[in-house]
Amino acid sequence: MYWEEDYRRTVEGVPAGKFLPGTTIEVIRPPAHPRPPQHVLFDFDGTLSLIREGWPQVMVPMMVEMLQSTGTDESPEQLERLVFEFVMQLNGKQTIYQMIRLAEEVRRRGGTPLEPLVYKQMYHQRLMQRIAQRREALRSGAVQPADMLVPYSLELLDELRRRGVRMYLASGTDQCYVREEAELLKLDRYFGPHIYGAIDDYQNYSKAMVIERILRDNHISGDLLLGFGDGYVEIQNIKAVGGTAVAVASDEATRSGKPDPWKRDRLIGVGADVVIPDYRHWAALLDYLWGRGDLATAH
Repeated sequence: MYWEEDYRRTVEGVPAGKFLPGTTIEVIRPPAHPRPPQHVLFDFDGTLSLIREGWPQVMVPMMVEMLQSTGTDESPEQLERLVFEFVMQLNGKQTIYQMIRLAEEVRRRGGTPLEPLVYKQMYHQRLMQRIAQRREALRSGAVQPADMLVPYSLELLDELRRRGVRMYLASGTDQCYVREEAELLKLDRYFGPHIYGAIDDYQNYSKAMVIERILRDNHISGDLLLGFGDGYVEIQNIKAVGGTAVAVASDEATRSGKPDPWKRDRLIGVGADVVIPDYRHWAALLDYLWGRGDLATAH
């Protein structure tokens, strides 16, 4: 059993890194691995997939609605600020943890909360309504996978496969949805059976457990693991075993190619080695991580 840790900043301040020449790749600290990475772990939503972009606009109003039903005298604006803060604070953990917090807030206001799993099911129903058109557009071919991915994801994945590394997908979203949406995005061809997501028995799944299995089953040390993520959990877990962590500070709404400042600050705070807004400079990034790039001329 594994209880996912809350966000805990381990790097004070927001150090300015050096940028690889002509790129948006910000190196906070040079990775230290004896050989090129052999195994690569990806988060899913916001790191690769954009199908669920805008999910806070579903979760936050639902939670405000649940708290208002307790009869609290707090204004909708006060509740929205409270909910948004804890939802984003817990972002990166399994969805159930946000629902556990909702139940605690309902109880704190004298209400009788539903089971967190019931809240999660309610949220998923509402989210599915929001993203139904996106999923159907992918299914019908009206929209191509590249249009629902962080820019240049496919080029990066193609090159990683060419280099012979084994790739894994680990998400805080429920496994059934992750597998289905990975298929819609045609990402299953890269990850095969190594697609992992949350289960109802949430204490018996975590990204840390996936990482432990990767290291154990392949008899490798953590310094041969490379990870990509836009949430603090995977960055924290990768750094905990000595791996190299690339923070994907993706601008999910506009795909602008500029890093999201909130994500950048948050992920540097848990030890990210490199920060990127997307994968447009994938070739320079991989050359650098494989020891072929030069930071000496970075600015």
